[in-house]
Amino acid sequence: MCKFFSLISTGNGKPMYFDWELRKKCLSGEIDYNPDSHTSIADYFGYKGKKEDKLNKYEFNPLTSEFTVDQQNAKKDDAEKIRVFCNSVDFKTIVPQLIIKPIIHPFMGRNAGEVAEKEIALLKQWDSVRASVGVSVGDSVWDSVRASVGDSVWDSVRDSVWDSVWASVWDSVWDSVWAYFSSFFDIPEMQKYKCLTDLWESGFVPSFDGTTYRLHVGTDAKIVYEWRKP
Repeated sequence: MCKFFSLISTGNGKPMYFDWELRKKCLSGEIDYNPDSHTSIADYFGYKGKKEDKLNKYEFNPLTSEFTVDQQNAKKDDAEKIRVFCNSVDFKTIVPQLIIKPIIHPFMGRNAGEVAEKEIALLKQWDSVRASVGVSVGDSVWDSVRASVGDSVWDSVRDSVWDSVWASVWDSVWDSVWAYFSSFFDIPEMQKYKCLTDLWESGFVPSFDGTTYRLHVGTDAKIVYEWRKP
């Protein structure tokens, strides 16, 4: 399955891909293509049928900088030129909503220190948000992000972040995980979850058992603060 960000070339070092203008047309249904399908890209740029079999196909994950040579079918190997392009491209021209930043695992080697008033305020803010959201964080993030950027971009971010944070997941912190996923997208609807993201990036992960909120830190997820909801 092709992943974001997919490109093709004829071996001349000049990539063909779907930029944001083309991706918007895909999202709106104006054109019927998958923007990160090598076959779709080839078809759109006029390489139909057997002509596609003569193209080089690549993928690049901008969050991890992982470059993948999917197929080398052209007479010339231009992988290094395409790699250089991928590492220099402004991804705001590909997906303006995408935020390129380091992936943070809150429990792995991060020393959050003592809980300050700032973290307590963020935790209580999350309590207020939980009461007003009305749907699960996962559903909210899933629907808003996919509608804004499409499946392939969402899948790439989800998979990249998941590989780094899965070990910290248990039922009571799923909201934080989904909120952190959403922080890789500049989408207004996601701003309500910023309190969770701020805690996460500071090394704190909140949990809630229905009556009591807790803040966890460190590789052993130590509880450093508890607040019983009034």
